Amino acid sequence: MTYRDHTKMIRIGDRVIGGGNPILIQSMTNTPTEDVKATVAQILRLEEAGCEIIRCTCPSEEAALAIGQIKKRIHIPLVADIHFDYKMAIRAMENGADKIRINPGNIGGREKIEAVVNVAKERQVPIRVGVNSGSLEKELVAKYGGVTAEGLVESALDKVRMVEECGYDQMVISIKSSDVLTCARAHELLARKTDYPLHVGITEAGTLYSGNLKSAVGLGIILYQGIGDTIRVSLTGDPVEEIKSAKMILRTLGLRRGGIDVVSCPTCGRTKIDLVGLANQVETMVQGYDLNIKVAVMGCAVNGPGEAKEADIGIAGGIGEGLLIKHGQIVRKMREEELLDALKYELDHWK
Repeated sequence: MTYRDHTKMIRIGDRVIGGGNPILIQSMTNTPTEDVKATVAQILRLEEAGCEIIRCTCPSEEAALAIGQIKKRIHIPLVADIHFDYKMAIRAMENGADKIRINPGNIGGREKIEAVVNVAKERQVPIRVGVNSGSLEKELVAKYGGVTAEGLVESALDKVRMVEECGYDQMVISIKSSDVLTCARAHELLARKTDYPLHVGITEAGTLYSGNLKSAVGLGIILYQGIGDTIRVSLTGDPVEEIKSAKMILRTLGLRRGGIDVVSCPTCGRTKIDLVGLANQVETMVQGYDLNIKVAVMGCAVNGPGEAKEADIGIAGGIGEGLLIKHGQIVRKMREEELLDALKYELDHWK
């Protein structure tokens, strides 16, 4: 049994997390929420990439009202992200938000928290209680001598108690830090102290390069220990890239099946083709296939077949020559320029 097997089950729209249910992939729109057309277009792209829960910022009345229009045109649960204004949390729920994300410590006192929780109870809307290292209370920073995992956990559990004292327990907890090891340690501590589902991620991870590395390391540490019910890879850029990365992290850890896994050799002096270009073309091409197989792209016609034997299918190139390989065996020779089309044909007819 892992931590995620015994977390509380929480319904978000038509999906259920916790209790051993599959880990769901989240992302967040970066369009103005009140721009319904642009926001819906981005969400549909994210859905196509594999996003399973989407979060939209809700800083104004106009954005809260837009939630209802957006919901009519998308197919995944929508989370309203609230900062400071409790009225926006209420408006978002009234307009169909499937979940709200709040920090109970910054929306203004017990009375306002109760007002939000009462609407959540009435509509059975779960609350994601979010705490991150950048907003850790000064008292806890002083108590622990800085921003620490212990301080993040204490802050998160304090916010959870605020909601529980209002008589509600449909919650997901999120504690995030841009420091990978602090974030991992905080999740390890929190998982021992609560049975609420945990949303995990490395906040402010960075650009496509650094953000992916930090997220892969941090999420890998956390998820491998059986912790985490939903995830987000936070990247500066197109949120579709977040979905691709999250799927790869889950597949690498054996937490999700489906989708083609592309492996390629690192190149060496024997490489006589544009392997980098070919591998990138293959990786783009296979995104349209719902096949649970491994595809190898090799740069050497001599060692390629042997190195690709663990793959279901592979291609390798030499000087003006291409090979199609299945389970380490050469099944066809062709010209180098035919490799991509030959692979596509095989995938189109894969059984």
